[in-house]
Amino acid sequence: MRIASIVAVGGLALSAAACGEAPDEDNNAGGGAKKFSACMVTDVGGIDDKSFNASAWKGLQEAKAANDNIDIKFVASKAEADYEPNLTQYVNQKCDFILAVGGLMANATAKIAKANPNQEFGIVDSNPGLDNIYPMQFDTAQAAFQAGYLAAGMSKSGKVGTYGAVPIPPVTIFMDGFVDGVAHYNKTKGKNVQALGWNKQTQKGSFTNDFAKQDEGKKVSDALVAQGADIIMPVAGGSGLGTTAAAKASGGKYSTIWVDVDGCESTPDCSAIITTVVKNIPEAVKEAVVKAAAGDKLPAKPGFVGTLANNGVSIAPYHDFDSKVPAELKAEVDKIKADIAAGTITVTSAAQPTK
Repeated sequence: MRIASIVAVGGLALSAAACGEAPDEDNNAGGGAKKFSACMVTDVGGIDDKSFNASAWKGLQEAKAANDNIDIKFVASKAEADYEPNLTQYVNQKCDFILAVGGLMANATAKIAKANPNQEFGIVDSNPGLDNIYPMQFDTAQAAFQAGYLAAGMSKSGKVGTYGAVPIPPVTIFMDGFVDGVAHYNKTKGKNVQALGWNKQTQKGSFTNDFAKQDEGKKVSDALVAQGADIIMPVAGGSGLGTTAAAKASGGKYSTIWVDVDGCESTPDCSAIITTVVKNIPEAVKEAVVKAAAGDKLPAKPGFVGTLANNGVSIAPYHDFDSKVPAELKAEVDKIKADIAAGTITVTSAAQPTK
């Protein structure tokens, strides 16, 4: 499956097709041909998390733009207890394709899919292993490896950090890649840059335990800054905005690396974001929905796995930091991409999706 480059999610517009909390209107009132309905359930981060929920919704919007016979809507989950009822209401509404967003939704999606074997589902960031769930996963360890190398090369203090929301595979895969990228920099350059906030061997580290609370993100990153980190990569959805805002307010004391969606196009904190480890969720979702609407079967095996080689993952442009990143370091980061894509460098993580 070919994946194009990331499409900006900045200025996310919740179109009239989105119906928020009560998606029960008849989208085809008075229509001619039957519409293909694609219905999305967010996880607790919400639709405007500047991260994976926003990305998935963008993909649905682009699918509708590509085929105006596709109707789209979403419901936002306020708590994990909402997942099953939200999925079930879309089954009852006879949605043609139901998209679950995020690894936290895996169990609920699997339960509802098993109970409704003729219903087509998709899920971002998980693979429940059922024939009627099309998994869209991303080997973000590869691009995070580039980001870790970059952070090590940019650090003035010799300490960088990362933290997550919760210790689930779609989160820890970023952290594994990041610390390995730092280690690769140290090995290549004979340096000793420390990666704080995550231990790949023990799989223990710093977490907010929340995808939405910005004050929790700030609290965790404040602790990493207190330990000397001058570049931090939050993998925490909306919670990470607490870190980027604080970094922006720090006047250059420390900087950040964003994840999922180019932070310079999805957050107000571009001046504090060196780059973003991008998951091209919009294109994966768009392609899946357009194919499903055309009557194509979406194969649960192999599903989709985004890599550096197919542009399913990448690092974003340097934006405000473009003149601050040395040309030599840029070239080394680019070469790492080529080496990973070619298999010369192997990036591993216990959280990597199966191919």
